[in-house]
Amino acid sequence: MRYIDDEKGLARFIEEAKRSELLAIDTEFLREKTYYPKACLIQVSTDDRIYIIDPIALPDVSAIGVLLEDEGIVKVFHAGTQDIEILLRLTGTTPWPIFDTQMAAALLGFSHQVGLGQLVSTICGVSLKKADSFTDWSRRPLSESQLDYAAGDVAFLPELYICMRDMLIQKGRMDWLDPDLEELADADHYTVDPNERFRHLKRGNQLTRKQLSAAREVAAWRERRAQSLDIPRKWVLSDEQIVEACRKEAKSIDDLYMIRGMRERLPVKDAREVISLMEKGFRLPEDEWPALDRASSSEPNVDFALDLMTAVSRLAAKENGIALQTLAPSSELTKLARGHVDECILMKGWRKRILGDELTRLLAGDLMLSLDGVELQMSNKRSSHAKATRTNV
Repeated sequence: MRYIDDEKGLARFIEEAKRSELLAIDTEFLREKTYYPKACLIQVSTDDRIYIIDPIALPDVSAIGVLLEDEGIVKVFHAGTQDIEILLRLTGTTPWPIFDTQMAAALLGFSHQVGLGQLVSTICGVSLKKADSFTDWSRRPLSESQLDYAAGDVAFLPELYICMRDMLIQKGRMDWLDPDLEELADADHYTVDPNERFRHLKRGNQLTRKQLSAAREVAAWRERRAQSLDIPRKWVLSDEQIVEACRKEAKSIDDLYMIRGMRERLPVKDAREVISLMEKGFRLPEDEWPALDRASSSEPNVDFALDLMTAVSRLAAKENGIALQTLAPSSELTKLARGHVDECILMKGWRKRILGDELTRLLAGDLMLSLDGVELQMSNKRSSHAKATRTNV
């Protein structure tokens, strides 16, 4: 293992890494007190060595972007979303080509969000150390124990990649990963649209569309403020405070300050701006009010269809050795239940072949479900012969 904390060492690492066929990459970061993740370590395993890069000692590590863009080197991650977000901020680019062991595992019968430790234990027969899993990676100097832990996160990724790649090829599923990996490497995937943040407000579904119009304005303002100050969005305003202000349709600063914690969070100047933004949202014509695309108790037909489709999806997931949430995300089942066929990934590629066509038959009334004891049976409505496929429920 080589620790890199100066420019000469970084340059030497880049030259050595260029000769590698793959780079296994992980990061350690903190995010408790900032909007953007604060990079503390970048761990990289090449064909023959592990490197620990210190972005605190080296405030400019953008030079490693040349490795991320090298299409002759496969970049391997485990649950790489946050790692790639950090690399994008540090280097201005995203890696390609990539392989994500968590995504691959879901196509090989593991759970949807299987941990690295379980994969390493199952495939490599090694137990990873957990002693430093909750540590302050920003403090210096780092202990030997911390460095060993950080190195362990990439030590077995090359072996995992080789084994899982071969397993996917054997099953004819290697190309199934392509759409998800392309999305993971897409820089737009890491761009936050402040005007869409209202969709993620806790209890936002309690608001009317008119109230949601005001919440959209305030949530966007909060997002931009948090970004500019680099602080967590909840330090500006909490979700609960935004929802409560819009639910009560606050029209004055005094109305805002009646909500718990608002006076402490918002100085008068900011409170005045929030009231102005809420008024803007309330004044919009009805056809410009937003709506949340969520299933609710007011959609009994959708809920009933979801129950049936989930049963069929669970059966297909078990038969094919694929994590249920990877095969049929609940949000995609909801789209299909609402008739949004063209927007649904279940009607594209390998998911369509395995499950999508069957779900459309179910929704059209051409597929029947029944229980034989504790086993689910599917049969064609117009046929007396049950489909052979069965599973426990």
